[in-house]
Amino acid sequence: MNKKYLALFYLLLLTCGTILSLYTPKVESVDAQAAVTIPNEAIRLRILANSDEQNDQAVKRLIRDEVNKDITVWVQDLTSIEEARKVITSHLPEIQATAEEVVKREGLSQSVTVEFGKANFPTKLYGQYLYPAGVYEAVVITLGAGEGANWWCVLFPPLCFLDFSNGTAVSQTPFVEDTDTSVQTPVEPEEAPIEAAEETTQSAEEELENEPETVEDSDADKLAAANVYTGEEEPPVVVKSFFAELFTDLF
Repeated sequence: MNKKYLALFYLLLLTCGTILSLYTPKVESVDAQAAVTIPNEAIRLRILANSDEQNDQAVKRLIRDEVNKDITVWVQDLTSIEEARKVITSHLPEIQATAEEVVKREGLSQSVTVEFGKANFPTKLYGQYLYPAGVYEAVVITLGAGEGANWWCVLFPPLCFLDFSNGTAVSQTPFVEDTDTSVQTPVEPEEAPIEAAEETTQSAEEELENEPETVEDSDADKLAAANVYTGEEEPPVVVKSFFAELFTDLF
């Protein structure tokens, strides 16, 4: 009798474990996706570098760190997009002064323009995160000609976080740094890998055509030898059930 209850308890435990394993990953996946979703009402920060020269890109990142540090403090306790607009608009002169100070400190002579309003953003896919194209509210900082790679993240709700110990930016979602200066031009698919694959296929076909016939004969002989029946019969396959064996042992 005890063996019977033990078997039933084991089956119940196995069933519960299977159900939990099926549902637990789905819940974690939904929570992770919800944590990185950008709401419709959001304010972004975008910085356009003067050019792709090393010093221009470096000053862009320095301004990013300084400005993002200040704005994150200003909006961290806000709960509505209306409040965020008022706070950010009132601090635009400070953002301008911070950016100009960094440019001057780095010994560069380039203009700094700070604007707050609607800006076009293209569709971008970074890893598993998709940022849809659209017109979004943003603080746009243009350095010099603004023809270099640009950087952006979401200021409100605050999804940008900084690690000042090594001077790099980290976030719950990936920081986005575009290498193209046009915000309306989608990224074209790369053709180079396809061409390389075609060339590899063609070269492989040429090698097969140039192989001597002796190799084909050798392969044919091996295939024929492998198909020779030796007359030995294989033992029948016995299929055993785990649960049948379990109940046989218990009862």
